[in-house]
Amino acid sequence: MSNPSMRRRVRTAVLISGRGSNMVALVEAARDPAFPAEIALVLSNRPDAGGLDHARQAGIATAVIDHKGFAGDRGAFEAALHQVIADKDIELVCLAGFLRVLTPWFVTRWTGRLLNIHPSLLPAFRGLDTHARALAAGVRIHGCTVHFVTPELDEGPVIMQAAVPVLAGDTAETLAARVLAQEHVIYPAALARVAQGTVRLVDGRVAADDDDTPSTAPLIVPGLPER
Repeated sequence: MSNPSMRRRVRTAVLISGRGSNMVALVEAARDPAFPAEIALVLSNRPDAGGLDHARQAGIATAVIDHKGFAGDRGAFEAALHQVIADKDIELVCLAGFLRVLTPWFVTRWTGRLLNIHPSLLPAFRGLDTHARALAAGVRIHGCTVHFVTPELDEGPVIMQAAVPVLAGDTAETLAARVLAQEHVIYPAALARVAQGTVRLVDGRVAADDDDTPSTAPLIVPGLPER
């Protein structure tokens, strides 16, 4: 019987723009030799991104492609981004608070190998300010989604979701903290399934092996308090 810790791990890059708390969750998960992905590169578009220090302390290669140095030329910026990733023999890319909208040129080159985590239960609340918008809409359930990235913003096929209750008295900050805790759970789980090959993007849809089907619907939280 083969030892899981001896299997080749899939080389993965994590793209960040700030503190990179989801990147940290991925790095911590990948400390386990049995985890099927290796975090081989952390790349940021901002040289002052706090997550870079954490990656360096963890012994992970880092790189910075400062978008400000490309005078608004998104094509040149993404070409540089792609080159650094390719030079490191990266096989999967995880966006973790990477605050740049990627063009179809980049996305199509990484189709099926580019993941993102979004702080809402997609397709609800695409875009920014999801927690404040959820509160304004009066929803009772909120959450987060890991999905494959497609050229349409926040519209890629869902890999995994987790839901949390919206509580009486919640602010955008308290709700964000509750959602973030679940982000740190489902992102490593989703990456593991993609790295194992048990979840794939096929003809624009998520395909999963029968014996390892991920949650592709919200995890309903029972017992919500009255608001």
